[in-house]
Amino acid sequence: MLLTLSVRNVVLIDRLDLAFKPGLCVLTGETGAGKSILLDALGLALGARVDPSLIRAAAGREPGAAVSAAFDIPRDHDAIAVIEEHGLAPPAAGEPLILRRAISSDGRSRGFVNDQPAAAQLLRAVGATLVEIIGQFASHQLAERASHRRLLDLFGGLEQERRSVSEAWSGWRAAEAALDEATRAAEALAREEAALRHTLEELDAMAPTAGEEEALTAQRHRLRHAERLGEALTEALAEIGGAQGVERGLARAHRVLARRTDIAGGSFDRALEALDRAAAEAAEARDAVERCAGELRADPGRLEAAEERLFGLRALARKHGVVPDALPEFREQTARKLDAIDNAATSLAASGAARDEARAAYEAAAEALSQGRRAAAARLDRAVNGELAPLRLGAARFATAIEPLEEPDWDPNGAERVTFMASTNPNTPAGPLSRIASGGEMSRFMLALKVALAGASPVPTLVFDEVDAGIGGATSTAVGQRLRRLGERLQVLVVTHSPQVAALGGAHWRVRKRETRNRAKREISTVVDELDRDNRREEIARMLAGLSVTDEARAAAESLMTGAAT
Repeated sequence: MLLTLSVRNVVLIDRLDLAFKPGLCVLTGETGAGKSILLDALGLALGARVDPSLIRAAAGREPGAAVSAAFDIPRDHDAIAVIEEHGLAPPAAGEPLILRRAISSDGRSRGFVNDQPAAAQLLRAVGATLVEIIGQFASHQLAERASHRRLLDLFGGLEQERRSVSEAWSGWRAAEAALDEATRAAEALAREEAALRHTLEELDAMAPTAGEEEALTAQRHRLRHAERLGEALTEALAEIGGAQGVERGLARAHRVLARRTDIAGGSFDRALEALDRAAAEAAEARDAVERCAGELRADPGRLEAAEERLFGLRALARKHGVVPDALPEFREQTARKLDAIDNAATSLAASGAARDEARAAYEAAAEALSQGRRAAAARLDRAVNGELAPLRLGAARFATAIEPLEEPDWDPNGAERVTFMASTNPNTPAGPLSRIASGGEMSRFMLALKVALAGASPVPTLVFDEVDAGIGGATSTAVGQRLRRLGERLQVLVVTHSPQVAALGGAHWRVRKRETRNRAKREISTVVDELDRDNRREEIARMLAGLSVTDEARAAAESLMTGAAT
């Protein structure tokens, strides 16, 4: 609710600080006293366009104007989400939300949300969640079709159903995105299929193995020096097993010692064991040298074959932009891509089935919400139409139109458009609220709709500007009663010329002009007084009688106030 409004240098207002109360608050005063200026000042704090003519110019004052409005809101109020979406910090728990506007003499302005700089656009977005102004010439937020669907959901208690639709919508969009991605991937793979199969055939024909390049390089090096290596191996064999070779010498030494073991008394045993071991090692060495020699002599074409294999591996690696040792892994990657192509149909089918399931879930949730909306619309129509006759709108009719949308227009809020429709006389076809008659008739229609939607209103403060214009008597009383009923659920500020409405207020302020004189000039300013019971009676009597307040008028005012209290 609106807690305070502070105004500096706006038209006739020099300096004004108002503290508001919950319930029905009435503002009265003579025509031209400045009641509309208060609403203009509040509009500035709520981000309205700046009109430089609103700035009060007078000697001795600071140039420019300033307006601030403080609100008490719960932590889950829509204004908090709007503030956080724009990167600003919300008020701390227990602290008020303060919207402030400073306006220079040339009409430029600076906005603030709890002293954090904020553009006028943000002030308007936050203000729209806090205050709605309904009057003969005010723009009616309630008449804007964009808000009707949400208001109907709030009226019908359909928030859970709407959340289910929103969640189903997100699931459907995600499934659609997954299917699109799978389709694009499958199409890209399909375009690569022929090249991939050719690549796999090349790789399988080559059948590369890890470390093969290094082994082939070493083999090629040996084979290229086979003649010199063979000479070395032949010479080594001669040294090991020739006439004077190691093996022959070890054998002779073993025979000489073995012949004397009978008289050695065991002292030759270790020597004989060592000679046995040395002979075995020498034989193994000879075998190794012979194998090396055999490998070099085995096939004269091995060098050519090794080089062909090595160069083939390197060429294949260059072709595919990898090193030769990476060819086995590249082959596995290619095979996996081909497997993905082979499995693409199955994957696409699964993605398509998931998309269809998600769409069906959205349609089911949207249909449940639609049914709830149709039931809520019937209740809302009955409630609004029941309020029209006492407001002297007996010939008018209200209807909630629910129009199914084409699939491209479905969204997280459902699959239909909701429009509040009305006709103001039996011979006029129903049309959107934004197109029906304006003026006092429109304001009373808005009042009837607001009364019906009071429990669902997301805006905690309503301002009615002369909603009773052009009516009187019993109709004024009916208007006042409905405003008081609204005040039981919301904070309602009403600018009124009706004594019947004023008598029903829980709090009452009088707006008047005050004239001051000094040596320089005469100045007129607007002041606002909160009235106690006696002054309320006097003000209501003035509203009844005009300039000359009589005892009869005071008695009538007392009667209205007493009746309002019961």
